[in-house]
Amino acid sequence: MTTITFRILCLALFFSAMLLSQENNEDRVRNLQQKKSLIVEQEKEALKVEVESISQRLNANEISSEEAQKLKENAAKRRALNIEERIGIVTNEISLIERNSGDVLVLKPIDSSANKGLGISIDLTRGDGSTLQWEKKQGWKKELKYDRRTYSDFVIAIGLNNVIMEGQSIQDTPYKVGGSRFFELGWQWRTRVFKNSNFMRLNYGVSFQFNGLKPKNDQYFVLDSNNQAVLEEFDVDLDKSKFRMDNLVFPVHLEFGPSKYKKSDKTVRYSIHNKFRLGVGIYGGFNLATRQKLKYKRNGENIKEKFKRNYNTNDFVYGLSAYAGFDGALLYVKYDLNPIFKNAVVKQNNISLGLRFDL
Repeated sequence: MTTITFRILCLALFFSAMLLSQENNEDRVRNLQQKKSLIVEQEKEALKVEVESISQRLNANEISSEEAQKLKENAAKRRALNIEERIGIVTNEISLIERNSGDVLVLKPIDSSANKGLGISIDLTRGDGSTLQWEKKQGWKKELKYDRRTYSDFVIAIGLNNVIMEGQSIQDTPYKVGGSRFFELGWQWRTRVFKNSNFMRLNYGVSFQFNGLKPKNDQYFVLDSNNQAVLEEFDVDLDKSKFRMDNLVFPVHLEFGPSKYKKSDKTVRYSIHNKFRLGVGIYGGFNLATRQKLKYKRNGENIKEKFKRNYNTNDFVYGLSAYAGFDGALLYVKYDLNPIFKNAVVKQNNISLGLRFDL
C-alpha cells in the first residue's frame, strides 16, 4: 500500500467516523424531541390517577367537596409545573448535545408518577457513540395508605413473678419474691376504634409467657398420692430450685390516651410518640409446658437435673392485665384467674409485675 493510498484511507475513515457521530447525535436529538411529548402524556396520566383517588375519597366522605376541589387544583398546578420543568431539562440537554457534539453527561429524568418505581440512571455518551452507564433501581413502591388505622409492635416484658394464695400475703408465700421472675415475648396490633378519634385503641396479639417460681428453704415440687403438686424439702441443700410454666396466650386490651394529629394532602396520621398510654384487658391461652430445674452438690459432685412433667397444672390459662406509661415504656401487671394447679387444696394464682416495652 502506497503512502498516498494510506492517507486517503485514513481520511475516509475519519470522515466516516465524523458522519457516524453526527448521525448518532441527530438520533439522540430526535429521541429527546419525542420525549417532550411523552413527558406531557405521562404527567397527564399521573394527574388523572390523582384526581380519581381524590374523587374516591370524596365519595367515601373522607373529605369535603371544598377540600376535594382544592386538592385537584393543587395536583393540576403541580403536574403543570412538572411538565414545564421536565421539558426545560430536555431542551437544555438538546442544547448541550448540539453545543458539545454529543460529549456530555446526561442524567435521565425519573418517572414522577406516584405509583411508579424509582430509578436513577447516568449515561456518559461520547461523540463516537460509546456509552458508560450506571443505574440503580428501587423497584415498585407500595401505594401510600391515606388513613392508616392499624399499627403493629414487637412486645417484650420482664419483671417479678409470684402467687396470690388464699389467706396469705405475697411475702408469706413459699416462693422468693426477688428470685421469681417472668418474661414475655410477643407481637401485637393496635387499631383505632373510632373513625375521627384516636383516644381509644384496640390492642390484640399473641404472646409467649414464661412464669418462673423459686421455692424457699430448699423445697421442690413433687406429686403426692392424690396427684397433687406439693412442696417438699430436698434431702440436701439446693443451690437452685426453679419451677417454670410456659404459656401461649392471646391478649386483648382497650388502650386509652392522647395522640398527635398529623394531616397532609396525602396522609392522615395519629402519633402516640411520647404520649401517655393506659391499657386494660384480658388474655387467654394454653399451658405449653411445665418444667422444674434443680442444682445441688452430692458427694462433692455438681448435679443439674431438669424435669418436664405435667405437675397437675391447668391446661388453660386466662387472666387480667393492665399497663400504663409513656410511648413504648410501660409499667405492666398481669394476674391469672385460673389456679396454677388443678383441684388444689390451697389455690395459687400467678401474678406478675414488671416493665413492658412496645418496640
